Amino acid sequence: MEPNTSALLNSPVYFDSHMHTPLCKHARGEPEEYAEWAIKRGFKGIIFTCHCPMPDDFWPRVRMDMGEIDTYVAMVYRAREAFAGQLEIRLGMESEFFPGAEGWIEKLHSSYEFHHCLGSVHYFSPEYTDRFWKGDLLAFQKQYFEHIADSAETGLYDTLSHPDIVKNEDPDAWDFDVLEETVAGVLDRVAKTGVAMELNTSGRRKRYPETNPGPRMLAMMAERGIPVVLGSDSHTPERVGWDFDVALDQLEEAGYKTVSYFTLRQRQDVEISAVRAALIEVPLPR
Repeated sequence: MEPNTSALLNSPVYFDSHMHTPLCKHARGEPEEYAEWAIKRGFKGIIFTCHCPMPDDFWPRVRMDMGEIDTYVAMVYRAREAFAGQLEIRLGMESEFFPGAEGWIEKLHSSYEFHHCLGSVHYFSPEYTDRFWKGDLLAFQKQYFEHIADSAETGLYDTLSHPDIVKNEDPDAWDFDVLEETVAGVLDRVAKTGVAMELNTSGRRKRYPETNPGPRMLAMMAERGIPVVLGSDSHTPERVGWDFDVALDQLEEAGYKTVSYFTLRQRQDVEISAVRAALIEVPLPR
């Protein structure tokens, strides 16, 4: 019997690889609610990547507490069991890159069986601005991008999340032209590591309303063969997979043929055409 080609084309093939839980103190909805939206939108699975705990009371208002990581793991595993056979639910972590914290992050990542570890440079954390903001916006932006490359070179992360989010520091003053040379050098360094970079659709709702990264930086990533993972950065269930159609368009315009996700921290590549065929457009609730 010939296979049902139509059914194969429309079977789930892809993951949303960036979302949160209420433990980060600025998200709402239980993991099961995120899973329900993922099924509606035609995903094979989702990977929870809540903000990691950090020692020394580092920016505590936006992350799980140090003693809550086992609670986080249990929440994700509870949802995984509830949706077995319907949706693959995986454990990940969004981990800080901050100079001096590498030892803690290495220990954290080796303590649990994570599928996907995101590396994030949060330029707006109090600790980051206290240390690196010197009153010069351009110098601050350049330092941020150098830290993106530094994070890749640690070998601690699978994917670098929202890699140009610093454009939201002062949207009116954002000028990619003056940063292009810096970004090119940073991407050369990232490309040598083999680390993936994220195309984060939540940027379209931020102060500078554009995906992170924007199309020009994405094209530069494509020129260097840097793999891309899509993430909605959902902090509410209905945002799972939000604007992935836009992201897929941008990937193809930049020259990509495949898009990636991670299984036990090993990259999996999927044809963009297959992802597009499988996803289902579901409007956000009013």
